[in-house]
Amino acid sequence: MAILTESEAFNLIQQPIKKEIELASPVLKWAGGKTQLLPQIRERYSAKLRKGTLTTYIEPFVGGGAVFFDIVNSFDIHKAYLFDTNPELIILYKVIQQDVESLITELLKLSNTYLPKDDQRRKEFYYEYRNQYNTFDKQIDANGYDQDWSKRAAITVFLNKTCFNGLYRVNSKGEFNVPVGRYKNPKILNANHLRAVSKLFQIAHIEQRDFSQVLEYADHSTFIYYDPPYRPISKTSNFNSYHSLEFNDNEQRRLRDLFVKADQAGVHQMLSNSDPTNYVNDLFFDDLYQGFTIERILAYRRINSKGSSRGNIREILVTNY
Repeated sequence: MAILTESEAFNLIQQPIKKEIELASPVLKWAGGKTQLLPQIRERYSAKLRKGTLTTYIEPFVGGGAVFFDIVNSFDIHKAYLFDTNPELIILYKVIQQDVESLITELLKLSNTYLPKDDQRRKEFYYEYRNQYNTFDKQIDANGYDQDWSKRAAITVFLNKTCFNGLYRVNSKGEFNVPVGRYKNPKILNANHLRAVSKLFQIAHIEQRDFSQVLEYADHSTFIYYDPPYRPISKTSNFNSYHSLEFNDNEQRRLRDLFVKADQAGVHQMLSNSDPTNYVNDLFFDDLYQGFTIERILAYRRINSKGSSRGNIREILVTNY
């Protein structure tokens, strides 16, 4: 893989943003991301979204943001609130929003350094940057802004594009622990796509916040989509590892209480989660969201180290309309 010349790099960075809004889509491959489920989720959006009466969008567990991009691309959303407790994710999104060109420059450097290397040197380079990533302060307040964050954000993208299976996973200490992948030509930089995402992010308030704070921003013109860390559907599975904070059954109940309060306030809502009945007769969510509409949809679990463990499973969608 040849390194770009100075003129080629300049032309890449200076490429104009394409007008097609469809360019804006998730930047990261995210465990539990909803891109593959969008056709089924889209069918279940509130009718008020289609009528244009819901103009504020809130997503308190934004993750990869697939539903955010789909809704903002499809409907007349005036403002959005995107929250998550993962500081690295919020830092990345803030950099894309506020200084996308600096991120493009940093990713170009990483791409030009990584791609020409042979497999062994790529592996060494990957683990060098993974180790650097894990030295970052995990207690950082991501609600401010630092110009140096562009380098930190670029490493997040780089690791996501070059790690095994594109799986973002951290341990209890908040350390990224996914091994290197074996992609021949990973696309570390897509400048036009990042610019399109930055354009959509201009309507968004991006904050590191707990989900319980969403009601401060919601009213009758709001649509909320919740995609929390999934409840494990077996003793060996773990859908919570995108962040070091544990999201246990008590947290699921706390989220249900918020869902009830928002419903009482007249806010239209949708929530996703795993379906415990895939393997056992566990009606946890059926009981938890009794009185609301619960539907089951099929998802293909792609992110798993064992190919034999991949396949169709049911997930649930809860709505209050």
